Amino acid sequence: MSSRVSPLDRLEQLRKSAPPRPAVALSPTTLFLPGLSEISRAMPNHIARSSLFAPVARGRKKMHKEMVLASRKDAVLTFWGEQLDETQADVWMQVMHEAIKAPLGDAVPINRSRLLQAIDRDTGNYEYKWLHRTMKALNFAMLIVEVTKEGRPKLEIGRTEPFRLIDKFIYDPERESYIVRIDPIWRFLYRNREYALIDWKKRLRIRKGQDMAKAMQRLVATSNETVQRFQLAWLKDHFQYFSPLRKFRISLAAAMQELERVEVIAAGRIELSTKGVEQAVWTRL
Repeated sequence: MSSRVSPLDRLEQLRKSAPPRPAVALSPTTLFLPGLSEISRAMPNHIARSSLFAPVARGRKKMHKEMVLASRKDAVLTFWGEQLDETQADVWMQVMHEAIKAPLGDAVPINRSRLLQAIDRDTGNYEYKWLHRTMKALNFAMLIVEVTKEGRPKLEIGRTEPFRLIDKFIYDPERESYIVRIDPIWRFLYRNREYALIDWKKRLRIRKGQDMAKAMQRLVATSNETVQRFQLAWLKDHFQYFSPLRKFRISLAAAMQELERVEVIAAGRIELSTKGVEQAVWTRL
């Protein structure tokens, strides 16, 4: 009689058999994030400021191969994978919220029903299939992150071995749970408090169809400045919005109104800068 290897044992075997990264030796460490609570989710600033996740339309998405994402000038994020949307950002933030409670690199079980409930989704057959497709997309998504400060290299992750949003996952049908592994290298993107705290209750209050408001909420959280200004051209690229600028203005205004409704920002508006460039301006609450 052959013995059956459980998904948890399989994932642990995969972890132990993986070759060590040549650059640094990373032992499993719990990722303690000051300020994190049950009403907050955390996303590294360099991820939140990029177009890795974007309010793109549903349906067929672009597949990227060695794509340089829209971001700030001090960061270059190179991406392989399917363009990810804001609902998938919700899944990833919730997975990380669960996984970082254990040592990074350890196998972490996450019940799929509770995962869907945590992101305010139903728990029917369609949603389970959607969640599984999202988990595969997150597992396939691969990154290199290079950050400079005053023209000098500050952070380089993934150049010798690109890393993934979810390093490995297995679905355990008996427990109806995903068993997830997060690459320990993620600690370098969260260190020095370089992460945005996303108010989860307010995010779940954002109405369906207002994905641009979700993307803006992440962007707002990356800065402690009370009054925030972003050029429209930069935002349009950041949100991967390819329709004409006049339509973008309408969508942007609606997103700002939605964030005002859930009390993320106040006084959102579009105006000209002192140099005559169109910009969005708001006050962070």
